[in-house]
Amino acid sequence: MSTTVDSGTEGFSLERRWRTLALAGGVIALLGILAIAFPFATGLSMSYVVGALLVVSGVVHGVHTFSASGWTGRVWQLALAVVGIVAGLVVLANPLIGLLSLTLLLVAYLLVDGITELWMAARLEGQPGRGWIAASGAVSIVLAALLWAAFPGDAVWAVGLVVGVSLLATGLSMVIVAVAGRDGGDATLADAEAPHS
Repeated sequence: MSTTVDSGTEGFSLERRWRTLALAGGVIALLGILAIAFPFATGLSMSYVVGALLVVSGVVHGVHTFSASGWTGRVWQLALAVVGIVAGLVVLANPLIGLLSLTLLLVAYLLVDGITELWMAARLEGQPGRGWIAASGAVSIVLAALLWAAFPGDAVWAVGLVVGVSLLATGLSMVIVAVAGRDGGDATLADAEAPHS
């Protein structure tokens, strides 16, 4: 696998820029560790972000309602504006409501993800990696069941923990790719400098 996108001087080369990718990955992994260490604070932060996005969405719908005169969907746009602003203000006023909602969405996501992966594994009979896909699907379903069984008590930590694990995994994968790109570059350089017989 080549780690150079463009061999020209203007192109991106992982061999030359691996440190930047590794640094970015390290920062993301550190944020993930902090999110795992403080899952409640992370979950509350996510709840505030969702509340703010709902308010902004409502305002955008409202502006569009009054700027698009004569449009037949104005009533629906106005309804979306009111619902978005009210829902966003409720979440901002009481972020625990947002945490409960986000936890339910997480349970639904894990359940759908698990069922989909098990279905894919069933269709990949005899294919390599089928067992890993099935195992991943089973883990997702078990996690969904555990979160649902502990709901609503798990709402104070579940979202923050999942966000933290995701950030940690993303950051580590970036560091691994960067180090592999550096090692690939060193190997290519060594091959180029070696005397040919």
